[in-house]
Amino acid sequence: MEFSEVSKVVDYESIIAKYCAGNAELQTVLLTHSRQVADRALAILASHPEWVESGEVDPVFVEEAAMLHDIGVVLCNAPKIYCVGQHSYIEHGYLGAEILRKEGLPKHADVAERHTGTGITIEQIVREQLPMPLQDYCPRTMEEKLICYADKFYSKTKLGQDKPMSKIRQHMWQYGSDAVMRFDELQTLFEPSPTM
Repeated sequence: MEFSEVSKVVDYESIIAKYCAGNAELQTVLLTHSRQVADRALAILASHPEWVESGEVDPVFVEEAAMLHDIGVVLCNAPKIYCVGQHSYIEHGYLGAEILRKEGLPKHADVAERHTGTGITIEQIVREQLPMPLQDYCPRTMEEKLICYADKFYSKTKLGQDKPMSKIRQHMWQYGSDAVMRFDELQTLFEPSPTM
């Protein structure tokens, strides 16, 4: 695995500030939620040093990408979290990826693009007529999966609170059995002995 893109430290706070300019409330929401996700991802990673030792996971990249995974919400219409953009919330993943690619962060962009739910499939886009480019948005790398999984435990509308596993699973069911199955696979990968 190449870490060339992440060999420099990314100033994620400056990027968030740039895209939240004039919207201090949204900036606070993004920083708080993203910090929770980053901390959970890094805590999981701490219990798997073999992933770092093998080069499969870069903890610096995990923190940066977790802090930037939701940057696309700045372009969405979600008044509960102070977003006043024109796009629907479901689009925030690929919109965030576009922002991060413009910032010269293609690997970070992949995380943003593939973190929503437990991933969004082409079939789901067609079935639900989702307003997004037709492609697969499921996490592929260990780093993408780790951030996707950690994100499920936190809401941007209830900052500072952990979602219980039962609520996460209940929420996943609204996206169908495939979404639940993908969540179960992530849970087995990252927390093989879960408490329900």
